[in-house]
Amino acid sequence: MPADDALRDRLVRVGAELLRTESPGALSLREIARRAGVSHGAPRRYFPTHLALLSAIARSGFADLSAQVTTALRTAAQDPRTQITTMAHLYVRFAATNRSMFELMFRHDLLQSGGHLGLRDASLPLFRLLVDLVAAARPTGGTSAEISAAAIWAALHGTAELWNWGSLTLAAGATDPAPFVDAILTAHLGPSEHNAAMPAPEGSR
Repeated sequence: MPADDALRDRLVRVGAELLRTESPGALSLREIARRAGVSHGAPRRYFPTHLALLSAIARSGFADLSAQVTTALRTAAQDPRTQITTMAHLYVRFAATNRSMFELMFRHDLLQSGGHLGLRDASLPLFRLLVDLVAAARPTGGTSAEISAAAIWAALHGTAELWNWGSLTLAAGATDPAPFVDAILTAHLGPSEHNAAMPAPEGSR
């Protein structure tokens, strides 16, 4: 790997590591440069704006989530409904165990940025996978697979956010987000014959 690419990747990796203990607000160019062991002006050679660096870090979050989904689906039962269930529980679990990264991945200003940033398209491969699984899992007719998949994603994302904020625990006395995920899938896809729930997020019990 060329030296320039190695340093660029190190800056992104340092930013992602910083999110394990800090909020996205801590991701300044200067702090990332300091932790990467380079001058505070070095990131500007690879990321002309702060948003460009944040976008690259967020993309690494989508890549991590995609890799986890790929691994989980490889070992899950191959029927579409089980794969959707596995994917759905993993999504909420990822949000709970990577809260700052999850927040950054869906930051409005990054998603809205155009040009070379193009963060919005980073989530599309996972969405297309969900659409394909929904199309295979349910009877034909009715709402399109795209609309159904988008509705499932929206509900899962809302569950993830409300769980992270503690709202579901406060409102429903919940100690585990899994029942909410299962209820979402039952509402959109009907009851499942399989129980492929992922383990509860760390710290949820």
